[in-house]
Amino acid sequence: MSQLPRSFVAVGGGQATATAVRLLRRRGFDGPVTVLAGERHAPYQRPPLSKEFLRGESTVEEATLLDEAWCIANEVDLRLGTRAESVEPGKVRLEDGSVVPGDAILLATGARSRRLPGVEGDRVLYLRTLDDAIRLRDLLSSAERIAIVGGGLIGSEVASSARDAGVAVTVLEAGTLPMLTQLGPRMARFYADLHREFGVDFRCGQEIGAVDSTADGVVVRTADGAVEADLVVVAVGAAPNDEIAEKSGLAVDPVRGGIVVDDACRTAMPGVFAAGDVAARAVGEGFVRVEHFDNAVRQGTAVAKTLIGKPAGAVDDTPWFWSDQYELGMQFLCRPHPDADLVVRGSVPERDFTAFYTTDGVVHAAFAMGRGGEIPAVKQLITMGLPVSAEALADDDTDLFELLDTIIA
Repeated sequence: MSQLPRSFVAVGGGQATATAVRLLRRRGFDGPVTVLAGERHAPYQRPPLSKEFLRGESTVEEATLLDEAWCIANEVDLRLGTRAESVEPGKVRLEDGSVVPGDAILLATGARSRRLPGVEGDRVLYLRTLDDAIRLRDLLSSAERIAIVGGGLIGSEVASSARDAGVAVTVLEAGTLPMLTQLGPRMARFYADLHREFGVDFRCGQEIGAVDSTADGVVVRTADGAVEADLVVVAVGAAPNDEIAEKSGLAVDPVRGGIVVDDACRTAMPGVFAAGDVAARAVGEGFVRVEHFDNAVRQGTAVAKTLIGKPAGAVDDTPWFWSDQYELGMQFLCRPHPDADLVVRGSVPERDFTAFYTTDGVVHAAFAMGRGGEIPAVKQLITMGLPVSAEALADDDTDLFELLDTIIA
């Protein structure tokens, strides 16, 4: 942008929007700020929906990021239930045909649950929004048994929350192992067995044929037979809400979807940015789209800094996300190469370890349980991209921060 903007419009009510808006106001941006949130709820956090909120341990208020009182106090025009149709330089066009002007515009429309064709019904649930979570929580309170289609993070977290409530759980995972590309064979087996230890009937290699409603619930049919349940939760990934980009002539990743942006989250349209789950950052000849909380915070921060004339900051190429299941904290860094060597520090049976994925001695990904304090050091190891002794990594007596010092020296 040739000059700093005097007004700002954010389309979407999630973490990227809240981060950008709060930072703008903290840094003294005093122009008009408008938030167009498509849902009826004020912008909120999504991570608790499959965990604390689902278990009844947290409230809507605790998940809220931009409440009405804060918006009034900070002169933010929060418009709930307002959907944008298209965007062009200096304006956002709404579904009702009206226009909202803005020198700078952020598209943070997030993603939606991928649907299984024909799999719908009163007892079939998808979990992405707060309304989804409220419906699932209410039904879960009277359920005795549920089926979950998909063994990824959302499916796993719902399984954990349901088991905490004493509900019988069957997970039907299409792959030979859950989260195989994220964890590799050994850790993926550990992951599946962990759920089995907590009472989940975890079945892999299960392709869904049909989901039929019955008088008492649902029947999920696979090639191996049928699973009866009170309800079924489908958790088979997410698709970016990038329709607004297509209608506006903005570039979209043709393979995985998502609005194409540069390192500062700028689209090719002047004054228009995209951040969070919907943003696909150009990297080499392809694109990277990350659907995690930390990425939304970083990209929302980059947008706000750019708008006030500050450097957006270095791009973080070490995606980090976490999950809490069965009161166990899990940390994930990057995605391992298919042929990576695995170096384990700590004890896998005791659920206290960090697993390093290395190629030619260079750490490029990690999975940790119960070791959140090591993550900053592990991130630096990945970022540096220098060979590290496998013996040093595996030695629990070797302090990782001291190991970093020896490598840097």
